Amino acid sequence: MNQSTQRQQALVPLARSELWDMLIIGGGITGAGIAREAARRGLAVLLIEQKDFAWGTSSRSSKMVHGGLRYIASGDYKTTLLSVRERERMLTEAGGLVNEMHYVMPHYKDKFPPPWIFNTLLRVYDKIAGKRYFKYFKKDAFLRLNPNIKQDKFLGASQFSDAVTDDSRLVMRVLDEAIHDGAHAINYLKAESLITNEQGLVVGATLKDTASKDKDQTYKVHAKVVVSATGAWADTLRMQAREQTEQSFNKQIRPSRGSHLVVSQERLPTSQAYTFLHPADKRAVFVFPWENRTVLGTTDLDHPPLNDEEVGITNEEVDYLLAATNSLFDDTDLSREDVISTWAGVRPLIADSGNGKRVSPSKEKRDHSVWLDNNLVTVSGGKLTTFRLIALDVLKKCQKVLALDDSATQNQAINGDQVFSKVAPIHPKFATLPSDLQQRLQGFYGLQLDTLLELAHEEDLAYVTDSNTIWAEIRFAARFEQVIHLDDLLLRRTRLGLILPHGAMTPLISARLKQICQQELGWDEQKWQQEVARYTELWQRYYHLPAA
Repeated sequence: MNQSTQRQQALVPLARSELWDMLIIGGGITGAGIAREAARRGLAVLLIEQKDFAWGTSSRSSKMVHGGLRYIASGDYKTTLLSVRERERMLTEAGGLVNEMHYVMPHYKDKFPPPWIFNTLLRVYDKIAGKRYFKYFKKDAFLRLNPNIKQDKFLGASQFSDAVTDDSRLVMRVLDEAIHDGAHAINYLKAESLITNEQGLVVGATLKDTASKDKDQTYKVHAKVVVSATGAWADTLRMQAREQTEQSFNKQIRPSRGSHLVVSQERLPTSQAYTFLHPADKRAVFVFPWENRTVLGTTDLDHPPLNDEEVGITNEEVDYLLAATNSLFDDTDLSREDVISTWAGVRPLIADSGNGKRVSPSKEKRDHSVWLDNNLVTVSGGKLTTFRLIALDVLKKCQKVLALDDSATQNQAINGDQVFSKVAPIHPKFATLPSDLQQRLQGFYGLQLDTLLELAHEEDLAYVTDSNTIWAEIRFAARFEQVIHLDDLLLRRTRLGLILPHGAMTPLISARLKQICQQELGWDEQKWQQEVARYTELWQRYYHLPAA
């Protein structure tokens, strides 16, 4: 099947004559979570995304499913409580996609935090989880395991646990569950404007197909309720909804940029995450293993007003993250030459202007808000970890507009009655795979795993160089996951563009990618070259180092 045929099939739901129950605008983890919960309640759901699924914040997070240890320290016990419970739930329900990761906080003489304060916090953290993760390492025991850490005035280290995920695959996994329950999801459809009735109530949206060769291709979609789950872009549609009735509007979203560097495990080997305070501003930063690489992150800076363009790291942030890492590890001396790739995402913080003072982005609360304006439900803020709770709050707000029986499904697992890492594949190829790959594929693909294995050629079961990704995942994504551009495939469906040199555009890998795209997407030579040129320019500008 060629790509134009795939696209036509994806757009078929737009021809629906009946009213949709819910139109969700935004294809990140929040939108996917809402679609998941709405579809399982039997609603007719359409989700649209102006770029690619997970294109915004949901593919550029710090990959951490965490309870928010620092929220306890700032007195926000409720956020920690809810986050820890959801973390534990996801570890149980999403093994292979959400996995436990050990974190260590090294302690130094005369440096904050001293062990007794931090360890008190960790005991509270464990009490909330109902499990004991905390462990304290004395100096010599820790240095035997971590010989490259800075040793001057070193006292010991505290260990605790949170979790790590592939955020973009989490979005696809949750979306797949929503689709399995009857929802429809289409990428590269932009909500150009809201449709309102004579009373000024929002009753739908005009959508533009940004993947069509026809630049004027639009669709009008009507729904009983429209939900805006556009994250850091949420103020835009909300302003439109309020303008209809001339209500005043103050912007609520404070975009905050968080950036990351990726280096090789050879240059900085890690089997656990290190968390420590940056020597310059005492903010918490992390060094952690992810996808056979080491990630350095994150920054927390106010970001300019957003448009539809990509977001990239700045030179100041590169220097900031390198300085932090080199301050913790002796003789590592990381430099710009060690950086394989970068990514930057924008958090949708809800500005807290209650006391009239503007705090630093790091001190803004991480909880979410839901607003109802003339039939438009808007949600923003929150954390990756609590996406399910955010979705439930949105549905509660939708009950003011939409008849909704919410009693029976409040606490179901993401995969209905099944734990979604326990979906049993029956394809004989599964038994031939290593156990860690079996677990990963089950978590990543769930109900679709048999389809992936059925599609795979024998050579597709091999890993792509030293990554955790097998070629079958690329073939599956190209055929079934609405891939429109090469960056969809290399930056979101897989993460090869973040972990392989040159964004995975080396001759051997590129040749195999080309073959798969020709077979599954029907790309001819001209289309392949156009996509390579587009991807290379985008990767150099936003996913590599900025010009010095």
